Amino acid sequence: MVVAADMRRFVERFAELIEQNADTLTELDAAIGDADHGINMRRGVRAVLERLGDEPTPGAVLKTVATTLISKVGGASGPLYGTAFLRASAAAGSKESLDDADLAALFSAALEGLRQRGGAQAEDKTMIDAFAPAVGAFETALAQGHPRKDALQAARSAAYAGSDATIDLVARKGRASYLGERSRGHRDPGSFSTALLFDAAASTLSGDGP
Repeated sequence: MVVAADMRRFVERFAELIEQNADTLTELDAAIGDADHGINMRRGVRAVLERLGDEPTPGAVLKTVATTLISKVGGASGPLYGTAFLRASAAAGSKESLDDADLAALFSAALEGLRQRGGAQAEDKTMIDAFAPAVGAFETALAQGHPRKDALQAARSAAYAGSDATIDLVARKGRASYLGERSRGHRDPGSFSTALLFDAAASTLSGDGP
């Protein structure tokens, strides 16, 4: 079961991975966007760590993340990630612990929130191209009877593979879409930060403890 402390560890690990990869995220965004994805995400996760306290439930942790990102992060990332965490929080509700089905539900809710907020679909060269395969891999692994640890590993692998696949895509959404064919050959920065998100989940929500 995933409790509030586990969710805080997940958020802390995500923040750590963003810090480690912030320059890379900004370089990726410089090629096809505003060159601020890493800067904005770093600002956001630092603010999140400052605000995280003794939230009593996993949903409350996720809501703190959501409201902080929405208020502190500029560009497209704040509203998108904020919406994803807010929908995940709503799916988690007030439960003190989450089982595998609950985790699948909050991942799915986050994905649906991203789709509605950004209007992107598969192969538009956005974070959806990493997020959707990750959610699908997680749900498939659970349906096949694999333990949560393996399902999270499958989600992480699918997210990184989805991010890799954006390199050969032509952007159809966001600022990168203005480049048309010139956006091909570059990784979508949001897809990479999404892969970091599922990387953090795989290393903290597997049930193995700290």
